[in-house]
Amino acid sequence: MSNAGDNSSNVNGGESKLYQQGLALRREVLGDAHVDRSIQNADDFSSPMQDLTIEYCWGAIWSREGLDRRTRSLLNICMLTALNRSHELAVHVRGAVNNGATREEIQETLLQASVYAGVPAGMESFRIAQKVLAEIEDL
Repeated sequence: MSNAGDNSSNVNGGESKLYQQGLALRREVLGDAHVDRSIQNADDFSSPMQDLTIEYCWGAIWSREGLDRRTRSLLNICMLTALNRSHELAVHVRGAVNNGATREEIQETLLQASVYAGVPAGMESFRIAQKVLAEIEDL
């Protein structure tokens, strides 16, 4: 992905400030293993999506000071439940724990999402979160 000025980035070594900031934050929240796997699995077709995710999602939005990381994580859990995005939900449940969210806060977030997004979506999200939380507790 290339933009005018100093905003160009690339999963193979992006150097913009937002890219570097986003990459560091993504690693802190989701862990090195997940980020490395995502970048290594990117090819010519999908690497622009990794660039967008790193630079804009993590560098431009997640790094803003208006919300703390825990709150952002809980919001993501809500939205991913509503969108029925199981893989991303699992990633962000783990990230929410890394950001200080408690099991009870994740549970309450899922209950809230279930009311507005629908019980079937909530049930699926509870199954995913339960599995992730059990994995974390077993570590």
